[in-house]
Amino acid sequence: MVKVGIIGYGYWGPNLARNFFGNPRAELKYIADNRQERLKLAGQLYPKTVFTETPHQVMNDPEVDAVIIATPVFSHYELAKEALQKGKHVLLEKPMTASSKDALALIDLAEEKGLSLMVDHTFLYNGAVRKIKDLVEDNTVGNIQYFDSTRINLGLFQPDINVLWDLAPHDISILLHVIEEKPISVQSTGISHTDNGLENIAYMSLKYKDGIIAHFNCSWTSPVKIRMILIGGDKKMLVYNDMEASEKVKVYDTGYEVKSDADKQKILVDYRAGDIYVPKLDTTEALKYMSEDFIASILDGIQPLSNNTLGYQVVRIIEAAEESLRNGSKEILLNF
Repeated sequence: MVKVGIIGYGYWGPNLARNFFGNPRAELKYIADNRQERLKLAGQLYPKTVFTETPHQVMNDPEVDAVIIATPVFSHYELAKEALQKGKHVLLEKPMTASSKDALALIDLAEEKGLSLMVDHTFLYNGAVRKIKDLVEDNTVGNIQYFDSTRINLGLFQPDINVLWDLAPHDISILLHVIEEKPISVQSTGISHTDNGLENIAYMSLKYKDGIIAHFNCSWTSPVKIRMILIGGDKKMLVYNDMEASEKVKVYDTGYEVKSDADKQKILVDYRAGDIYVPKLDTTEALKYMSEDFIASILDGIQPLSNNTLGYQVVRIIEAAEESLRNGSKEILLNF
């Protein structure tokens, strides 16, 4: 039994609390938040849990085995550092930290202490993403040529981070999970329509050594909400529409073949449009699997799917994309 404390009971904290409370290998001992109204709300659901306005009470309790941090990203590093120094396993909400330097420092500290450090990239446990991973691994898609992501909606404008830090981590984590090869460079462009200079619309492209290209469209100013990923291979193409109620993943037996004439003066393209296949997906809540993975990393010593290396890589890519934004959309090389 792993005794856990959750720090932060805002937007995502209640979902985490519900899943760890329901995990038979975990005990929800603490919920910490600096707002009394949030603690009062939690108290109605978990009367046996201890509630506190200070995270330090959670850190200082020797009975607490693990700390789950669901606070704004700027606070992640200091809270996680304190927890690790006091011998607690740590689960961080995404993005892992506000800089790749801080992410690496936490990874080193966790390794030194022999503790589990994990990042909650929940989509990796989603039934649709798990199916996509299977389709890529069994070569149904063939050699991947492109990954195209659109994550746009109206609001919420964040006061401390731009739209890439807010929306892109979801789809970057999916990209890194599905395509094991790592990108070699990033280039981005964007614009701010507010006085704080934080981009509310941004576009980011990642290049790969073997010719794969990944593109991300992120916006807080779209009249419609779109959550869609297109993955093209030389055998088949996939569409993942997270806004669909049931048929979230579709496999298209669609493709093309490029040929040249005898003199290589003309390019001839043969197109193929075949059947559409809708695979059955596991509908279990992704957070259930995520919470089980975190507990298993502590009790069973397994490497979690959403591990800290992937968490660092997501931060490094967004950090480089922001560097590109600040330098006239300059291409920034990535070294992992």
